[in-house]
Amino acid sequence: MSNTHGQVGPMLGGRGRGRSAAVCTSIVGRLPSGAEVAACRLTNERGTEATILTLGATLRSFVVSDARGHFDDVVLGFDTVEEYLLGREYFGATVGRFANRIAHGRFSVGGRNCQVTVNDGSNSEHGGEEGFDRRVWSIDGTRDTDGAALKLSLVSPDGDQGYPGELTVRLTYTLTRDDELRIDYTATTSATTVINLTNHSYWNLAGAAAGNALDAMLSVEADAYTPVDAHLIPTGEMRSVADTAFDFREPRVVASRIRDGSEPQLVIGRGYDHNFVLRGEAGSLRPAARLHEPVSGRVLELLTTEPGLHVYTGNFLSGAVAGKGHRLYRQGDGIALETQHFPDSPNHVNFPSTILEPGRTWSSSTVYRLQTTLAKGPAGE
Repeated sequence: MSNTHGQVGPMLGGRGRGRSAAVCTSIVGRLPSGAEVAACRLTNERGTEATILTLGATLRSFVVSDARGHFDDVVLGFDTVEEYLLGREYFGATVGRFANRIAHGRFSVGGRNCQVTVNDGSNSEHGGEEGFDRRVWSIDGTRDTDGAALKLSLVSPDGDQGYPGELTVRLTYTLTRDDELRIDYTATTSATTVINLTNHSYWNLAGAAAGNALDAMLSVEADAYTPVDAHLIPTGEMRSVADTAFDFREPRVVASRIRDGSEPQLVIGRGYDHNFVLRGEAGSLRPAARLHEPVSGRVLELLTTEPGLHVYTGNFLSGAVAGKGHRLYRQGDGIALETQHFPDSPNHVNFPSTILEPGRTWSSSTVYRLQTTLAKGPAGE
């Protein structure tokens, strides 16, 4: 069925308790080029739904139960494809080739000096002016056994946005029977290049229309973070979180220190817009963070193979953008938890490498595990 101006909201009608299913049934919009954008729905036996757009391999909605059995969408986004094309908030998108920022869009790789497109002042952010969030990904197939799964792929040509090598990316979204949404990525290249992909969902576990998300409690499996300069580019230092507003080693209400004007890093970022250095061995799937919204009882546990987690508290949401249901999104209405390599890694030899060479396969996995509890949170709530 085709509907070039159709809504792309969560498909809530007929919520049931049947088997897991993956269905791509509708064309919900077109790019100016005429390329069609499809919406795909993953469901499980619990009634949980994830809707994914082929535009940007975007997580458009994630509808889950709270502790009392009430279902709600817990990620920010838009109602139409046209709004996703106009916006630059990256709601739910798969961003690349390089997630986060590269200073001045310049780096050297494989003996080659590269200049990629800049779109954040003098810097490049999330892949440049026409990153992966603005491409229509191909549907490679679906699966209904062992959870509902959707396979997508994208080919980025040599020189795309200035990046060397033809890059072939494959991505699988899987919704398990236990309310885990898993994203598995792989990529190969024809020439030495850099790569850093992530999902850019903004989470509000009280519900996407609830407003302020900063009363949730956050813990992060990190003893250090990477401070930034005035342009939000890492300085190269890995600084201890001890005795700072960045200490989330124990659960803390996100809002508890976000307006601490004595912390210069919060002033620079207008809040949290920083990469945390995760504990453990990169490449192994391990806990990264836990977000608990005490009123709904929803808990998001985040696991990843990546070395870093970028915590962004929606600091540039100004109320000038209307999201789902025409609700204005304001600063702090969502929290992005971006699993990734460190920002500006190609320009810091002490950061984990983002280089991908021909003949090798880059891979990454992230799991969003949704649970519920009404237990009282730890001190600091």
